[in-house]
Amino acid sequence: MRSRTWARIVALAFAMSLGGIAGAKAQSSFQFGLIGDMPYSHVEEQEFLNVIAKLNARELAFVVHVGDMQNDPRPHNRAPGRSMQPCSDEVNDWLVGKFATIRHPFVMTPGDNDWADCHQLAARKVDPLERLDALRKKFYPEGRSLGGRTMPVASQASDPQFSLYRENLRWSIGGVTFVTLHITGSNDNFSRTPEMDAEHRARKTAVIAWMKQAFARAKADGSRGLVIMTQANPAFENSWDMARKTLLFNRVLGINPPNPPVPTAFEGYIAALSEEMESFDKPVAFLHGDTHIFRVDQPLYSTKTNRPFENFTRVETFGSPNSHWVMITVDPADPQLFRFQAQIVPENVANKRK
Repeated sequence: MRSRTWARIVALAFAMSLGGIAGAKAQSSFQFGLIGDMPYSHVEEQEFLNVIAKLNARELAFVVHVGDMQNDPRPHNRAPGRSMQPCSDEVNDWLVGKFATIRHPFVMTPGDNDWADCHQLAARKVDPLERLDALRKKFYPEGRSLGGRTMPVASQASDPQFSLYRENLRWSIGGVTFVTLHITGSNDNFSRTPEMDAEHRARKTAVIAWMKQAFARAKADGSRGLVIMTQANPAFENSWDMARKTLLFNRVLGINPPNPPVPTAFEGYIAALSEEMESFDKPVAFLHGDTHIFRVDQPLYSTKTNRPFENFTRVETFGSPNSHWVMITVDPADPQLFRFQAQIVPENVANKRK
């Protein structure tokens, strides 16, 4: 009898220790890397290799590139010898080869340089929609990421209604939901031609549906938080009231915010995002590139309270000509969940450029 009691005590203690280990594992922090808007030139191609070396030296859950992974066609037209020709299969093949050297799972969301602006290339006639199709085929293998070590990802293309949009991805790590949204700079490919406007409207419908689904999935899964990754800077400031805009610009002489504001293609995204945030109380990180200015702020305001959502943080990563990256720590022990740290690559600092 005594031996059976002792055995039960030992078994219970062992089970509790396993539970403690599992709990500790569930509560452990992890990091991932954020890059974007690089490389644009032959100089930045070498700097990009330096960035990759720094990424590979860290233990990261994954790396995300938030688009514009090649030069804008317009500066390339002015100085074609300074960069690879954008909007070509050759540059896409080169990029895929370099992404394969990143030892972590790697995800990319498209930018305007990567397809939407390709009609501006002077060297040859390019159809942006053909480039978008090539991009989808090259950078989005079914069910998994790129990178030296891949991870499983869900794609919006699994929904027959949105079968085109294989670039809109979602995955979960450490109880956090991650989602990419295909929103690009250059006004999201809007106000160009009737054909491009149709592309924009269809993709916008898909993106907003995918965004709403990500919030719903995060709620259903009890996620600790949500990370949204896109290329475009959606210009949150355009949705601010005039007093707040004036406060932003009053230190910059000669610049006054337009009144009324100039409409853009991004207002619908911001409205949908704000609506979702009204009923989501977990931390949300919104990561983007596009305007090449490293920043961390809280630019999304509630229409109900006219105050910023304290649980919403925007991070813009570095971009050309600044070849650096941002490390994001996900720490369940931190009430804010996310910490953002600029990672300056010493070999790429401005005063070392030739």
